[in-house]
Amino acid sequence: MEAHHYQLTIIGGGPGGYTTALRGAALGLKTLLIEKEALGGTCLNHGCIPTKVLTNTASIYQKIKKADEYGFTTGPVGFSFQKIQARKGAVVKQLTDGLGKLLKGAAVDVWHGHARSESPSRLVVQLNDGATRHVTTEKLVLATGSEEIMPSLPGLTLPGVITSREALALAEVPPNLAVIGGGVVALEMASIFASFGSAVTIVHRSERLLRRMDLEMVRRLSVFLRRQGIEIKMNTPLQEIEQAAAGGLSLTAQTNKGTESIAADKVLLSIGRRACFGNQDLDGLALKYSPRGIGVNEYMETNIAGVYAVGDVTTPGYFLAHVATHQGLVAAQNAAGQKSGFHGDIVPVCLFTNPELASVGLTEEEAREKGYTVKIGKFPFSANGKAVTQGEADGLVKLVSDAANGVVLGVHILGAHASDLIQEGTLAVSQGVKVSDLSDLIHPHPTLSEAVWEASLSITGSALHFK
Repeated sequence: MEAHHYQLTIIGGGPGGYTTALRGAALGLKTLLIEKEALGGTCLNHGCIPTKVLTNTASIYQKIKKADEYGFTTGPVGFSFQKIQARKGAVVKQLTDGLGKLLKGAAVDVWHGHARSESPSRLVVQLNDGATRHVTTEKLVLATGSEEIMPSLPGLTLPGVITSREALALAEVPPNLAVIGGGVVALEMASIFASFGSAVTIVHRSERLLRRMDLEMVRRLSVFLRRQGIEIKMNTPLQEIEQAAAGGLSLTAQTNKGTESIAADKVLLSIGRRACFGNQDLDGLALKYSPRGIGVNEYMETNIAGVYAVGDVTTPGYFLAHVATHQGLVAAQNAAGQKSGFHGDIVPVCLFTNPELASVGLTEEEAREKGYTVKIGKFPFSANGKAVTQGEADGLVKLVSDAANGVVLGVHILGAHASDLIQEGTLAVSQGVKVSDLSDLIHPHPTLSEAVWEASLSITGSALHFK
């Protein structure tokens, strides 16, 4: 059978894969993108985008419930979860359709099916319509993403035990939801369903949530989550899930006080993600990898010439769409003969709970462990004019700096729109900006960004609007 020839072939159509394809095509490479499901991968279809639709909708709902505080008169406020889900689906479809048009406009060939590499330059593609195609390629990029980690646990297959993918497709809000895990996805899902009225219990085996984020900020976030009615059980490993006699599910967990039973209508498993190799024969390709992912260098090259890997399938795993996107750019540029490197030391991380938490650079604990003499600056949003006018005064900005030279080591923001504000921190940390540079920089008024400015002032002198 005659083979189709391409200069660049990508397996996986998520943010890393489709970015590689778009950039490769823009650089003049004849490009093929192979995706077995919908374009956009987990992020666009079952992760980043649908969760943010629900997060935004939940925020609107909570604001409408407080309309009288702003002078509005309303009747009883309710919602149709079916309509909310329909809008979520429409948003996802709009974006996936738009992505398809972008790829078509860029002259990227898109095949829907499962690709398997026979060698670094030859692939067999089983299309979803049943047809088989053969491909030869000059450069190959593996962008097969990640999958949910499923623990070994009795009762895991019971009806009502779901992952975030199923949770995002629920037809109704569960009255009682148990969330197993303490990471980003677990807390975002807990925040969403609590806002819509679920009685949410977080069951986490560890002594802390969000282990990669600043401990003080995580503790402050936990206070806000509990105020929303979310129960958080720490140091509580789950032992078993059973069908309850009265219906629903019963969780058996071990606490400091002994064995405890927790009732739930749904149990959301969210203990993390791991690299998914897409059933590729990595051993046959002689590719270096581990259970954590495929090893790559700064150019996103594997140990095999002409074979690259990007996104969640690589190690160390960031499991962030914006990292996958940047890696895709780097891979495409190197595949086209340019020299481009990925440096993942300064990566912003955003948590879309209510309120949001965003972080970049070193946490206070990390800075001290590395031997820095640390100087901390803080400013609360309750003292920020824009935050107060918007009724979004929860949270604060925290700067971590090196006392020896004043360089900003880390920026941590808890509050509304933290995910938008963190980019000033990303620029500051990546460029080695000094705290005095931030305090000398004119920030527009009234804006939330002034909280970053005032946090820097609290280090160099004293904040103007907070004592």
